[in-house]
Amino acid sequence: MRRLDGRVALVTGAASGIGAATAHRLAEEGCAVMITDLQDAAGEQVAKDVVDAGGRASYLHHDVSSQDDWVAAVAKTVETYGRLDILVNNAGMGDLAAIEDTSLEDWNRTIGIDQTGVFLGMKFAADALKASGHGSVINISSIFGTSGGFGTSPAYHAAKGAVRTLTKNIALHWATDGVRVNSIHPGFIDTPILDQAKGTPFEQVMVDLTPMARLGRPEEIAAGVAYLASDDAAFVTGLELYIDGGFAAR
Repeated sequence: MRRLDGRVALVTGAASGIGAATAHRLAEEGCAVMITDLQDAAGEQVAKDVVDAGGRASYLHHDVSSQDDWVAAVAKTVETYGRLDILVNNAGMGDLAAIEDTSLEDWNRTIGIDQTGVFLGMKFAADALKASGHGSVINISSIFGTSGGFGTSPAYHAAKGAVRTLTKNIALHWATDGVRVNSIHPGFIDTPILDQAKGTPFEQVMVDLTPMARLGRPEEIAAGVAYLASDDAAFVTGLELYIDGGFAAR
């Protein structure tokens, strides 16, 4: 049974990694998907792949830190598919610098994408989600939204921690409006963002820190998104779903 037949999702940062896997999984569940990103060629290819597999998808260039881009993205989704039921705030970026080496410009850029982008998405999708009758927001946070990680990447940790709490705040605000809001906290996931760590001691550190002794797969995060987007999670809001191979259990 396809759990999302007739529904429409907007997935940010969907040109690769977790976002691309999520677009495919939601389409397989019957959802039409608006794929957004800044990587136009890769995003167009993901949309084509979804369509070639029998799904419905479109691509839109979208800077999640831009208010105007958010207004346009929601409007284009509703114009194209007639509604918006599911918002997946996945777009994000990270860095490895310590606080002494993090410039204000770098801080603001990370916060703008990882934190402000989530705020803008929920703000400007609110009316469409409330009109859905099946509204669901899934915000992709991180295990580093609730831990100090390696003591580096302060902007990333601050933003992902903010996403965790913002999710709960809006979940309460919309609890009787027919819109559920949940966060997913991935562990170390084998995505292109980790390519630079492949074959290095840092990759082994990530594996060693994961009780299941492997990196996660984007499809495993996408499965969690599909659950939270569906009516199987009809009584679930304000949840932190950890998909991390046991990292948070230590």
